[in-house]
Amino acid sequence: MALSAAIPLAAYGIQEGNQLSTATFLVNQRLEHVRNARWEEGPPCVDALGQSASSTVAPVGSCAGGAVTFADENPVLNQNGAYARTVRITSCGVGVGCNGIVNADLRQVVVTVTYRPMTGTGVSAAGTAKASTVTMYVARR
Repeated sequence: MALSAAIPLAAYGIQEGNQLSTATFLVNQRLEHVRNARWEEGPPCVDALGQSASSTVAPVGSCAGGAVTFADENPVLNQNGAYARTVRITSCGVGVGCNGIVNADLRQVVVTVTYRPMTGTGVSAAGTAKASTVTMYVARR
């Protein structure tokens, strides 16, 4: 009897590891896309990286047209609606800085994937979320 009580807890641990691994994969996948985006000195203007106006807005390119470069994904495609992904890009320019780094040719990229975790008794309550977040810096080429 005591051993059977541990089965739901073990299943929770396996599922939590699976969810976190998937979230981390989705973060790294988007970081590769960001890393490969062109951001070069002009003319002409080349900015497929973009910048976020605030911590709640997806980045927008600074060239003519100013299109959203990395839109929020809720849900992330092919993940059964279980994950949401956001990208926020901040300029490290003069007066702004990124964690003490001040350089107009540098931008801080934060990619976050959130998911609704499992518990030992099933899916967690609505509104409960866990996240995998990775930050990197991209330099203008």
